[in-house]
Amino acid sequence: MLFTHDTTASLMAAVALVNSAEEPDTMTEPAHLDAFFAEHRYTGSRTHDAAELAAVRALRAPLRRLLTSDRDIAVEIVNAMLAEHRAVPRLVRHDGFDYHLHATSPETPLAVRIAVETAMAMVDVIRADELGRLSTCADETCGGIVLDLSRNRSRRYCSTTCGNRIAVAAYRARKA
Repeated sequence: MLFTHDTTASLMAAVALVNSAEEPDTMTEPAHLDAFFAEHRYTGSRTHDAAELAAVRALRAPLRRLLTSDRDIAVEIVNAMLAEHRAVPRLVRHDGFDYHLHATSPETPLAVRIAVETAMAMVDVIRADELGRLSTCADETCGGIVLDLSRNRSRRYCSTTCGNRIAVAAYRARKA
């Protein structure tokens, strides 16, 4: 295991959120946010309104910058996010997960919880000097983020869709 469960879960959620901005945008309705919340097992309060959706959508660009920055810039972004939201780490246990870190209260707005949890996860990535686990998709027509948690660091595409598209194109080129 490269990272703890909460770090891995936060990184996967951040990558999914950033990639939701790729065409077609998959975070345009409150139902999309509901599905994201459930899939990534976030806890805490929700407002279920347009303002909450807009705040989460607005995180996509700053999180993209964080996930694609070099180590020194990532440190600056993480420190700024944690300071801005007055993050105070504490150990919690809930929903069948053993102790892990939370740095906001359950009443904190969802967008802030996502930002802080991503920043906390990036602390582990930066300290382990594993920013190479984050990259952009090898499909030149895609801007998606790739989180490579494989042992041999072989993941190149943000999704099977991109990998399949490149494989089909290569096959067709060979046959032509």
